[in-house]
Amino acid sequence: MSSSATNGLKIVIVGGFGVGKTTMVRSVSDIRPLNTEETMTQAGEGVDDPSAVADKTTTTIAFDFGRITLNERAVLYLFGAPGQERFWFLWDRLFSGTLGAVVLVDTRRLADSWYAIDRLEHHGTPFIVASNDFGGQHHTTAQIREALDLPDDIPLVHCDARSRESSKEVLITLVDYLYALSTARLSAP
Repeated sequence: MSSSATNGLKIVIVGGFGVGKTTMVRSVSDIRPLNTEETMTQAGEGVDDPSAVADKTTTTIAFDFGRITLNERAVLYLFGAPGQERFWFLWDRLFSGTLGAVVLVDTRRLADSWYAIDRLEHHGTPFIVASNDFGGQHHTTAQIREALDLPDDIPLVHCDARSRESSKEVLITLVDYLYALSTARLSAP
């Protein structure tokens, strides 16, 4: 990181198990991301439910970390949270100092996103929702919004977490949303 960087902005990517959080951090980070992925073992049987992500062989056990240099003075720090319920206790710590969040969802398992949305709302952390494209069944934006009981003012975008450009668009949408919220607060009486 350049010694002239004076602003570090923190973004957290949350969502259910196997929705693509690690993939998104990897695809968009300017640096080789730090990740805490470990091979899934028999010890997780009966604790984690990998049935919806049968091809998954590794899992995040702490968090992922990446960085994007915005300019010589500002960097964006990305934290990908683990998705399994047994690691949710880490989320509250990850939310500390967070500018905003991306809730990454898999439309085949929308219910896995409810906890992430609940925790962000509990903390008052602004967020957007990004529907990761896993192929197969497609839901309209309206169907996803209804299933998640998502207010109209929270942005909902489609993405492919494997694509750097698509992941960048998700982050740009979040920053635009945060800017709009900030501007609205400043202009409020």
